[in-house]
Amino acid sequence: MGKKLRIGIIGTGGIAGVHMKAYKQFDDVEIVGGADIVPGKAKAFLEQWELPEAKAFNSAEQLIKNVEMDGVTVCTYNTTHAECVIAALEAGIHVQCEKPMSFTLQEAADMVKASRKAGKILTIGFQPRYSYMRKKVDDIIASGALGKIYYIQSGGGRRRGIPAGTFVDGKKAGYGCLGDIGCYSIDQCLHAVKYPKPLTVSAIATDYFGKNPKYWEDAESFDVDDFSVALVRMEGDVTFVFKQAWAMHADSLGDTLWLGTEGGIKIVNGFDYANKPSRVMLFTDVNGQQVDSYVLPSHPFNAYEGTQENDPFTAKVRDFCDAIIHGRPAPIPGEEIIYNQAICDGIYRSAKLKREVEIEMPSFL
Repeated sequence: MGKKLRIGIIGTGGIAGVHMKAYKQFDDVEIVGGADIVPGKAKAFLEQWELPEAKAFNSAEQLIKNVEMDGVTVCTYNTTHAECVIAALEAGIHVQCEKPMSFTLQEAADMVKASRKAGKILTIGFQPRYSYMRKKVDDIIASGALGKIYYIQSGGGRRRGIPAGTFVDGKKAGYGCLGDIGCYSIDQCLHAVKYPKPLTVSAIATDYFGKNPKYWEDAESFDVDDFSVALVRMEGDVTFVFKQAWAMHADSLGDTLWLGTEGGIKIVNGFDYANKPSRVMLFTDVNGQQVDSYVLPSHPFNAYEGTQENDPFTAKVRDFCDAIIHGRPAPIPGEEIIYNQAICDGIYRSAKLKREVEIEMPSFL
């Protein structure tokens, strides 16, 4: 075997372990270092994963300065994504950054500029794109079978599911539910339609559950959103209705929808989150007849081993490695996810200001 791909991990909290689990499956990858601002945390993390040769540091800057790396995965809290990503890119290192891309739109723009200047990969961690069912829905929409898509709606949400730690600390997370699972909903809805340019946002965000000790024991320190809803006007006369919640008195905020002039797709959301055939429906007219059909999942099949399920998270990490090894473009490029970040930024600003706001995309895009 030739030279292994050298990877570092910046931020060794909870999600870093999921990345490490994926990296450890690859024989052509070695973890050469880790960094965390909590003294001793990176060292303990690397010891936990039995990596005695990997170097531990208390800052991203020290890791970048002292260890030769081909790529890094940034797993710090949201409001420090930009500074860590830019530092790595400026040092000539490829970057995979956890979601959300950043906290502000300006930070995202600075990240993209740094990636372009360095000529290095900046990919953002949206692993749901690697789900077989998600790919099938994306392919149907991208084929043009729905005609002109004019209305998109996100759905789902959690009955109860407020995470702990930095997720509910506004200084570190920036966003609450919006940045945790809301950005996933935005990507699910808009990736297939190639992210139309967002123009305006009118949003509301609340914290009724997080601020109530009946539902969240550390209510006094909770200072982010646990629910948000928005109307986003987009280029090409596309309307996007966004909804997401960490907690609510319902099983779902509704179904995910794409409505087009020739057809529609609905992902049924509720208690059952498995990718079963009944979750995705296609609505069309055939020979003058209205036809409502189920979209069947299509997993790779082996006659001896049966259906081959994939792990989207592992697939995401592998794709990053392969992009570096083979000189491919970023799998989920910052130039695309900056539109996701623009919408998150707009939702946040609109909710704070209690009015509609305009979205000004960077001129270099």
